[in-house]
Amino acid sequence: MNQSKQALLFAGLAVFFWSTVATAFKLALREYDFIQLIFYASVVTVVLLFLVLLFQKKTHLIFRQNRQQWTYSFLMGAFNPLLYYLVLFKAYSLLPAQVAQPLNMIWPITLALLSVPLLGQKISWISFVALLISFAGVFFISLQGGIDGFRETNILGVFLAVGSSLLWSLYWIFNVRDRRDEGVKLFLNFLIGTVYLIPVVALFSSFELKPGIALAAVIYSGIFEVGITYVLWLKAMNLTTSNAKIGNLVFFAPFLSLVFIHFILKETIFATTFIGLIFIISGVLVQQLDRRKSD
Repeated sequence: MNQSKQALLFAGLAVFFWSTVATAFKLALREYDFIQLIFYASVVTVVLLFLVLLFQKKTHLIFRQNRQQWTYSFLMGAFNPLLYYLVLFKAYSLLPAQVAQPLNMIWPITLALLSVPLLGQKISWISFVALLISFAGVFFISLQGGIDGFRETNILGVFLAVGSSLLWSLYWIFNVRDRRDEGVKLFLNFLIGTVYLIPVVALFSSFELKPGIALAAVIYSGIFEVGITYVLWLKAMNLTTSNAKIGNLVFFAPFLSLVFIHFILKETIFATTFIGLIFIISGVLVQQLDRRKSD
């Protein structure tokens, strides 16, 4: 198998696993609250990422951090997993999976907006159009089939799902400035974030473990939301000669995700969900075209 085919294979596997995690989140939330879900999933991720570093013979890099790098890790751990996943999983606990999952996809748009004040970049009229297109998608998804569905939509959940995209954009902006090994950065972020989560669980939830499908879904989330999937994606990006070609595969994930949501969670997929998702992805694609033009 040549290098290009290997890149497509790794990227395809990553997209497949990402398309399953929304279903796993909802299965886990049937027995666990959103705080327990992020805590236990983070523990699994920490163990998995350490094993990956061990396999790659990079564990020695963990102990070669200077004071500034440790400070950065303590800051980034507060963003991800602490704030980002607490907000995201709370949104999933309030919304159907078919609503929460697409709303989180607008982060490339929020990233473009936040890059103006934080990175000093300029925003064009095309990016504003992209923003309007994507938020039209947010409206359609919130309808849940029609006006009656909109009245029943949990508005707090919608704000949290959209807010999670803001947090992820902030995390991405800060993370891109950190030139350390990606695996080491991610491991330290999750290790420190998991430590942050211990008092949160103690104060607002419990450390109760409930064996069964929900626990399996928690473990699955910890493995495939960040751990293995992130490694697969990095591998694909390192092998490919066209980052854009590989990156566009991500847009298959939300549509494939709806298949799992329908057949496993038994959610009725509304036509407005498809329409909204198409709007959101169209907005993201328009924004990407603007970025490539500026490059």
